[in-house]
Amino acid sequence: MDTRGAQGGDHAAMTHDLHVRIFRLTRCTFLWLLPPCLWLFSAGVVFGQSFPMRPVRMVTAEAGGGSDLVSRLLAQSLVGVWGQQVVVDNRGTAGGAIAAEIVAKAPQDGYTLLHYGSNIWLLPFLRKSLPYDPVRDLAPVSLTARAPNIIVVHPAQPIKSVAELIAFAKAKPGSLGYASGGTGSTPHLAAELFKAMAGVDIVRIPYRGGGPALNDLLGGQVPLMFPVAAAALPHVKSGRLRALAVTSAQPTELAPGIPTVAASGLLGYESVSIQGLFAPAGTSPVLINALNRQIVQNLQTPNLKEKFFAMGIESVGSSPDALAATLKSEMVRLGKVIRDAGIHDE
Repeated sequence: MDTRGAQGGDHAAMTHDLHVRIFRLTRCTFLWLLPPCLWLFSAGVVFGQSFPMRPVRMVTAEAGGGSDLVSRLLAQSLVGVWGQQVVVDNRGTAGGAIAAEIVAKAPQDGYTLLHYGSNIWLLPFLRKSLPYDPVRDLAPVSLTARAPNIIVVHPAQPIKSVAELIAFAKAKPGSLGYASGGTGSTPHLAAELFKAMAGVDIVRIPYRGGGPALNDLLGGQVPLMFPVAAAALPHVKSGRLRALAVTSAQPTELAPGIPTVAASGLLGYESVSIQGLFAPAGTSPVLINALNRQIVQNLQTPNLKEKFFAMGIESVGSSPDALAATLKSEMVRLGKVIRDAGIHDE
């Protein structure tokens, strides 16, 4: 009897049986995984088709400020798409801490959003305790807007460039004052970053807001300021202020013909006002991504871009990861400026 043939037959049978078992196992695994995959896909589709079913609340800064104006334009554009009211809720007190806390503790359903500037992620460096953590408690959705500051002096000053400003400040340490509004605001930190990088001693003259500070600059009571470009440019064009440079890394169409601080001799300098949209941490990635797609789409429309530009603001849309990276980078960079300068806001 030839046992090799019998053994060959047995081996073939065993191989066939193994293939059948692998096929059945693979088929079962596929069928087991299919429902969750279909659920994730359908959740995105259903969300895109049904959200929102009721008004959305967008919490932001005080009425009349940059964040408020951008929030209202963005809200109006979303109403036209969603067919639901988007309520802008102004909570500018406590430097943004109350607004951030409201959203951090809100349901994770996409119906309560936070639109704010750098206050909310820089407050941990300015105050000893806060009712929220900007990284832990907020989920980034998208960058929405940015605007440069502009270094301006009263025309009575002999300073006509960044180089001359640095030379003047070094020749007379502590004699040159700059006006600024709120502690930790972008104009304040733009000046402190300039001081640190240029190695000069210019003295802050604090005001209760940017408006009163600018008024005193226009009146000649203070010589220097780092205001947002939108507030200063009309006075630059009228000749009531002299522009030295914009604080963005690259030249901006918002201030044509005005050089950057970096190109004027202070390499690496950059300070811009940034705004972003956030949801409560723990919000489903499906909701975050759907919100992101709609927000970015609206921000890229020519109509919204033109309205932002008219206010001296650049429209920006980004991925959630890009906003998260920007937030962390700014916390490292400007957090050091705040610590080194001993800035506190209690």
